Amino acid sequence: MEKKVRVRFAPSPTGGLHLGGVRTALFNYLFAKQHKGTFILRVEDTDQTRFVAGAEEYIAACLEWCGMKPDESPDLGGPFAPYRQSERKASYRQYAEKLVASGHAYYAFDTPEELDAKRKAAPNFLYGQATRMEMRNSLTLSRAEVEQLLEQNTPHVVRIKIPENETVSFFDQIRGHVSFETNLVDDKVLLKADGMPTYHLAVVADDRAMEITHVFRGEEWLPSAPIHILLWRYLGWEDEMPEWVHLPLILKPDGNGKLSKRDGDRLGFPVYAQNWTDPKTGDLTKGFRELGFMPEAFVNLLAMLGWNDGTDQEIFSLEELVEKFSLDRISKAGAKFDYEKAKWYNHEWIKRAPASELAVSVKQVLAAADVNVTDDENFHTVIELVKDRCNLISDFVTQSSYFFVAPKEYDVASVKPKWNEQKTAFFEAYASTQMQGNAQELEAEFKALAAEHQLKPGELMLPFRVMLVGGKFGPGVFDIAILLGKTEVQRRIKHAIEAFI
Repeated sequence: MEKKVRVRFAPSPTGGLHLGGVRTALFNYLFAKQHKGTFILRVEDTDQTRFVAGAEEYIAACLEWCGMKPDESPDLGGPFAPYRQSERKASYRQYAEKLVASGHAYYAFDTPEELDAKRKAAPNFLYGQATRMEMRNSLTLSRAEVEQLLEQNTPHVVRIKIPENETVSFFDQIRGHVSFETNLVDDKVLLKADGMPTYHLAVVADDRAMEITHVFRGEEWLPSAPIHILLWRYLGWEDEMPEWVHLPLILKPDGNGKLSKRDGDRLGFPVYAQNWTDPKTGDLTKGFRELGFMPEAFVNLLAMLGWNDGTDQEIFSLEELVEKFSLDRISKAGAKFDYEKAKWYNHEWIKRAPASELAVSVKQVLAAADVNVTDDENFHTVIELVKDRCNLISDFVTQSSYFFVAPKEYDVASVKPKWNEQKTAFFEAYASTQMQGNAQELEAEFKALAAEHQLKPGELMLPFRVMLVGGKFGPGVFDIAILLGKTEVQRRIKHAIEAFI
């Protein structure tokens, strides 16, 4: 019987969640849901020196915003708990000791000072086949010396003993057959002096313990693959080893290297899913959510960074992605991040969303700009009227606030050069008309009055728009007038005339 699919997203709680991390979570999630499997959140916090308070909660919040709720996690628990590696600390030493006993690992007693001296003497120093016999470890010390050092609780690490002149090969679901020469791999630390495992040991032990069937991770982990495969083999678990899926990198907009937070800061776009405030420095890094992205659009654009379904379709709901996702459509090549394209996705999702779905987030951005909405019925009409003009949720401030707050400033420069007494007379007369009916009827009344004043309607539309909204933007000016109502339109006309004269 085929094993049930079990995948894990295993971030380290060291700061904000990069969009590359969210994409890794997404591909895990899509694969699991498509195969009626299990999506697990496991927190890899073995490196306590890099642990950042609040980061784990932040990661969980990002997944929730994206609609990717784990089936098992530190908060939810599950049959393979605990899901924090720091809480599994006691389980790892047995595997390190097993590897030492079988000759596949060894104790290394080198002090940090000794290692620093080696690195200074040889800038490209690697602890491995070429150097291990020059160091202070259980391969160079006598058995009695080693036992004495262990009895004295001398600080030490456990390193894997990488074999010489071997080729480690495996099949990757994206890249096909991949091979590594062991002579190019160093003896990585498996267990640190504080008893905590490194990523290499912990990830293998936990993937086996949690019965993970497929490992989705970024291609930057490819160089670590031979170490992990050897560990699966040396621990006698090779038959249980998961399938490998190394995802392509998300690249800078110019395609030159992996996209980083620094690139986002430099080029003016977010790379984190949500706002992240560094608890040590207080520095705020803005996220896609707070800059006005809908979660559906964010998930959609991430899916298309390195994957497509083979058609021209670009807009996918999460449910559609679950249905259509396939490993054979993931690209080997890195995907360039294009912020303008990202905004296009968001624009498309805003256009498709009903006003009722947008109302809460739009109301929040308006409130942040000191624009309070009280009339919900009209508010939904306003959203439907202007949403096609918004790339970001934050754009609703510019595109809709004038419906609720009269403009404080006017684009006078676009009106004043052609303003004259005849136009003043027209708008004073228009302000006293009935202004009844729908937008078409209002427009007909406006044009009829223009004809009476011997003016072309085209000369009057722009001033009228500026009077109502403050600038040269917005939907149909008579649609705006209908929603504002006669009294407010009259008030705005009179106030604006004073600014134009």
